[in-house]
Amino acid sequence: MRVLVLRPEPAANRTAGKLAALGHEAVRLPLSKAEHDVAAVKAALTKPHAAIAITSAEAARLLAGIGENLAPHRQPPLFAVGEASAEAARRAGFRTVVAGGGDGESLAETILAHTRPDGAILYLAGSPRAPGFEHRMKEASIPFRTAEAYRMVPLAPSPAEIEAALLAPVPDAVLLYSRESARAFFALAPLAEAPERFLAMRLLCMSANVAAAVPESFTARAAIAAAPDEESLLALL
Repeated sequence: MRVLVLRPEPAANRTAGKLAALGHEAVRLPLSKAEHDVAAVKAALTKPHAAIAITSAEAARLLAGIGENLAPHRQPPLFAVGEASAEAARRAGFRTVVAGGGDGESLAETILAHTRPDGAILYLAGSPRAPGFEHRMKEASIPFRTAEAYRMVPLAPSPAEIEAALLAPVPDAVLLYSRESARAFFALAPLAEAPERFLAMRLLCMSANVAAAVPESFTARAAIAAAPDEESLLALL
């Protein structure tokens, strides 16, 4: 099966490897890239916090790049949104890592279910982001403060890159990890100008929230992963 991967690098490369191991042909067309704000994270780490929370592996990759300056902050617990981000945090040297259920709300519930640290939780967030984690934390009166660790910047693939990914031939399926990537995908010229050429393509969505960004004319081909993680998404293949 020819599968289109829209994730930013280096995540796209890892997903392509998983697809190849499953016998599929991966076609990469990243529609965004991460810009890290290392200064903002370093400043946030200097302020008192009892634990760290992350809702993507991108934040863990940023932390890993801080190097020896991160050493004093590896001892407190780190709450990660899912197993992929938890593993990235472990690779960054964090000793106590707790994985949530794959989305922001479930991460907040995981924090609620554990003995909470005595103090505020530092949330290293991305932009744009879903509001679920912060909303649930406020609702549960869990003290936290947010620092924007990275920003996802849109990319503009060339017409040749778009044609190679979408028309040579049309993919059998596309993996949609976020609402932002879904919106960017359907704004690409071939889909906007001749959507009928893509009506047989399967749209595999990480969550119902992502599926809500699929245009009505395509919803019949959309499927939602059983859980908001990559293993469940790839299981739809």
